[in-house]
Amino acid sequence: MADENVLLRELPRRLLAWYAGAKRDLPWRRTRSAYRIWLAEVMLQQTRVDTVIPYYRRFLRRFPSLKSLAEAPLDEVLRLWVGLGYYGRARGLHAAARQVRERHGGRVPRQMDALLALPGVGRYTAGAILSIAFNLPAPVLDGNVVRILCRLFGIESDPKAGDTRKRLWSLAEALIPEGEARDFNQAMMELGAVVCRPTLPRCSLCPAADLCEARRCGTRHKLPLRRRRGPLPHYDVGVGIVWRRGKVLITKRPADVMLGGLWEFPGGKREGDEPLEHTVRREIREELDLEVRVQSHLATCKHAYSHFRVTLHAFHCTCPRGRPKPRECDAWRWVRVDELARYAFPAGSVKIIRELEKAPGLFGPRPG
Repeated sequence: MADENVLLRELPRRLLAWYAGAKRDLPWRRTRSAYRIWLAEVMLQQTRVDTVIPYYRRFLRRFPSLKSLAEAPLDEVLRLWVGLGYYGRARGLHAAARQVRERHGGRVPRQMDALLALPGVGRYTAGAILSIAFNLPAPVLDGNVVRILCRLFGIESDPKAGDTRKRLWSLAEALIPEGEARDFNQAMMELGAVVCRPTLPRCSLCPAADLCEARRCGTRHKLPLRRRRGPLPHYDVGVGIVWRRGKVLITKRPADVMLGGLWEFPGGKREGDEPLEHTVRREIREELDLEVRVQSHLATCKHAYSHFRVTLHAFHCTCPRGRPKPRECDAWRWVRVDELARYAFPAGSVKIIRELEKAPGLFGPRPG
């Protein structure tokens, strides 16, 4: 078994020395702004660094301060988030910014309880803000840190189980050296990102390789334990590009559902083996109380989410009369094709828009 006392004593010293010479130059490491660090941590959840950097820079050009974010409409925030995925992060960040403005005078709080009371802020995000922005001794426990701790300490139980999770949080807190929370927590994240990787760990570069129980026992590729996942379900979705007087109909998803607050073309899941044209007509009737005529197929686009996959089948439709009566959406609008870029659409719908832009004159005039 790993000598826990030796690890608790040696790891912080070695890791800080390694981090001082090995850390990557990332934009959020050049600031002490709690808002900018918070933004980075939210964007980095479930997303690779290389993907985040351009979004981070673009977002800050439009919203350079928490005040500017709090004052912005959610639609604009979501539009800058398109392609980054996990849109609940953007909704939570926007709501939290408004709450900080209203309840904390626009200043990000330095207390754990106050941070945890903000929308979308969990224990990890709160710990990252407190330690990185304010150098307070708050632990962090993301996937990288979990992997490092399970390997170093030889933890062979499920890291998502209650008792194991509690132990991991305790270890993450006990390891923080006095006055070094900022660099230590970032060093742990860095080690997991570039050295103690999920596959092909680079143990020869690890400053604590000789202390690692998983390396000693040959279990580094097995830890942390992973729960088996079944195959991802797949759904066929019928989508209607509904035309009227040169404009197409778009609808806004409710805020409390997946992809909430984003715009989309009306439609929904295919039921059984029904023809996709029937799916489009049925879904639009159920969602908007509109009768449409399906004219021709526009495009078939595939897209994968974290827990399922979809194939979107888009059809040109006409609807010469009737006012939409939304039953399953928050809003609707008729817009020209060249106006679609003003709205935040999920990535699957963006693929349809690209196809639509190639031949937008099928049922309406081409943009001038």
